[in-house]
Amino acid sequence: MGARTRNTRGARLRLGRSRHAQHTGRTFAVGQKPAHILADVIYDPFVPQAQAEDGGELLAHYQTPLVQGDDVFMEFKSGTYTSCNPPGTYAPYPCGPDNWNNQVWNEKKLHWDDGKLVTRWTFASDWKPEPDASGELGDWEPVFHAAVSGDSVYVPGLGGTIWKLDKDDGEVKARINPFGRTVDPSTFVAGPLTVDEDGNVYYNVLKLNITNSQATNDPWSYGPNFDGQNAADIAGAWLVKVDDDGDARMVSYKTLIPGAPKTCETTFGYDGDALPWPPSPTAKVQSTVPCLSQRPGLNIAPAVAPDGTIYSATFAHNPYADRYSYVVALRPDLTLKWAASLRGRLNDGCGVLLPSSGPNACRAGTTKGVDPATNEPPAGRVSDEATSSPVVTPDGGVVYGALTLYNDYRGHLFRFSASGQFLAAYDFGWDRTPAIYEHDGTFSVILKDNHYDAPGYCGTACGTSPPGPYYITQLNPNLVPEWKFQNTNTLSCHRNPNGTLSCVSDHPNGFEWCINAPAVDLHGDVYANSEDGNLYVIRQGGTNARNIFMNLALGAAYTPLSLGSDGKMYTQNDGHLFVVGN
Repeated sequence: MGARTRNTRGARLRLGRSRHAQHTGRTFAVGQKPAHILADVIYDPFVPQAQAEDGGELLAHYQTPLVQGDDVFMEFKSGTYTSCNPPGTYAPYPCGPDNWNNQVWNEKKLHWDDGKLVTRWTFASDWKPEPDASGELGDWEPVFHAAVSGDSVYVPGLGGTIWKLDKDDGEVKARINPFGRTVDPSTFVAGPLTVDEDGNVYYNVLKLNITNSQATNDPWSYGPNFDGQNAADIAGAWLVKVDDDGDARMVSYKTLIPGAPKTCETTFGYDGDALPWPPSPTAKVQSTVPCLSQRPGLNIAPAVAPDGTIYSATFAHNPYADRYSYVVALRPDLTLKWAASLRGRLNDGCGVLLPSSGPNACRAGTTKGVDPATNEPPAGRVSDEATSSPVVTPDGGVVYGALTLYNDYRGHLFRFSASGQFLAAYDFGWDRTPAIYEHDGTFSVILKDNHYDAPGYCGTACGTSPPGPYYITQLNPNLVPEWKFQNTNTLSCHRNPNGTLSCVSDHPNGFEWCINAPAVDLHGDVYANSEDGNLYVIRQGGTNARNIFMNLALGAAYTPLSLGSDGKMYTQNDGHLFVVGN
């Protein structure tokens, strides 16, 4: 499948209890042996239709199963899927939004009863995803993600509201609307909800420029002839904090970073510069555009450190200015603590990760290390197609996975200290939320590490890189690899009606890892699922302890994984929730 140029995959998070507010993926349970599939529950019945319309790929973001004892809280979809374009073709606006608006996002409580996972209650939310006008979302369906705190379940709702439900029976306790009594359908809960150890709920909200004529209106304000110069700013963007009593306060992202520039440089190609880039060793980008306001990425979940610091990530609303992105830290009262730019942090472009000749090469004589698109030190980018979210490190700092294209869409993982100092980067990180493993007085960072068959910074004009290898990689605090586990399986398998497998060797370079938020248990065992359809348990040091086959998942959505307190594994594959254990 590779790193698709308009949709390079997403990450969901393990949220709801205090340790999950840091998004570390860590549990204090010990995983069971992956010997049997204990449950197989379909939560998205529309997957076959969605895959048929996108060439076999599943462009959806899904919630992490929230596991508490014998209870599991999970997103389920219902309603109607409107097939509106021939298989394999792009669904133009407003076809896509009409399809999304006809579906219903539900939160269900499942419970283990006599060895079976049964439904205890279902709540149908009125939440709808942001529309994908102008291809802003790359066809990627935004994430619907609840959180659990105490005796309540919080669920995204319409108009920037959240529903507070009774955890036992699903009855509505309250609808919390930070914007007053009016529920505005042009305002959206954007991304997962996060709950800290005190029961405070944090989430992002976007207000789009939607009119009653959605067939001709672009809610992202880019317009049919958008060239970067004529865009309107986003209508609004906020970080909301709701306490356990339902009292809400918020801060506007549009005014959060006073030092954010008003005018932003574009890239080579904006003025028709010929490939390869940069046009000359001394070339400078000539064009600028209005940056517009800073706002959060669409699917970002705020992270909360033990001291109450709130982490998020923002970028300039003008899509020609997305190289002006920040990791931001806020105090518990929602005032800005610091903002760290993702610009100028890297030096691994031309002549380092990009070859000096051949496919994807920079122009001969280019300064070593620069981004060919700007002839400057490379910048990390926050993206609406991603679901990368900040992860709090044990020292109170933060890591965040940002987009970079020049290294074959692999992105970079950035690490900042608790005071906002840039500490390190690793040349993979785009659209994933890593796990943290604390051990021996230090910690490690665990993430997938795919090498894509991507078209490179200049598209297919420069050729493509070969696919693979595909690793799960563990990094030390300086983001230097400690070990790697490579997927070397070459077999595509299908389960027969009698339970046996039929396989064919057709992946000589192995399979991509389709995990975006891996889990790690008390002993440091890492749990990750692959597009080969297997759930893998990887020991410290990078050895495979065991794996179990569920169902081939080529082109599947990158999905999260959870461990229950009893060590059961909750993983996802093509709209199915699989529970694996002894």
